[in-house]
Amino acid sequence: MSIENISVNKSFGGWHKQYSHHSSALNCKMQFAIYLPPQVSSGNKVPVLYWLSGLTCTDENFMQKAGAQRSAAELGIAIVAPDTSPRGDGVANDNAYDLGQGAGFYVNATEMPWSKHYQMYDYVVNELPELIESAFPVSDKRAIAGHSMGGLGALNIGMLNPLRYSSMSAFSPISNPVNCAWGQKAFTTYLGKDKSTWLNYDASELMKQATQFVPAKVDQGESDNFLLEQLKPEALLAAASASGYPLDYQLHEGYDHSYYFIASFIEDHLRFHATHLKK
Repeated sequence: MSIENISVNKSFGGWHKQYSHHSSALNCKMQFAIYLPPQVSSGNKVPVLYWLSGLTCTDENFMQKAGAQRSAAELGIAIVAPDTSPRGDGVANDNAYDLGQGAGFYVNATEMPWSKHYQMYDYVVNELPELIESAFPVSDKRAIAGHSMGGLGALNIGMLNPLRYSSMSAFSPISNPVNCAWGQKAFTTYLGKDKSTWLNYDASELMKQATQFVPAKVDQGESDNFLLEQLKPEALLAAASASGYPLDYQLHEGYDHSYYFIASFIEDHLRFHATHLKK
């Protein structure tokens, strides 16, 4: 699988790089960013944290705004940030910010015309890690994290693939999408009207039924303007209680939905993942 380098920037002794490649899963050209910590210069293979961003984001938002490189360099963790959806002139789209390009919801779409390209679950779980592990000095030790729509994706993917990920974490995840407007709109469009097909992409439903546990950490801002109507963390907490899931949930006074919140606590998440990646 060939990849094309777009940019290179040195950061905290390591390197932030952007690449493009043709995705077979998504049937289009995709872009991703990777931060390689300084440890790779000594010939060491390092573990990888896959970061999934939220609505309207690209591979650039987290890498430029979260301030994760300092801790990643110290801990010897690579970070991979894919785009949030397939893109291009021939890719189905919608004028709304919460559907179409920039809003893939990390699902495998089954409805036309979306199913031709919107196979983000397969891309994140299978194609992208295969590419990363073949092209860069990284190991097959993986963790996954994300924000908002990406927080939902990270929790879903972690729980559906407990042997592939050492740990999972989320900032402000859309915890119960089958019961919020964002999720209902996206799932109806991508997956159809049969709501039973939605349940595999609902973190609260998956956590309620879980029998294998991936260590999980979730941080939520108390002043998040999406908290009540869209994020619904109470459903996730109830699900964790029902199954005995080991969920570390923290509610933070005064914090909102922005990258200021993520930047404030990203070090905690990286240290959480480092503990499990090194086991």
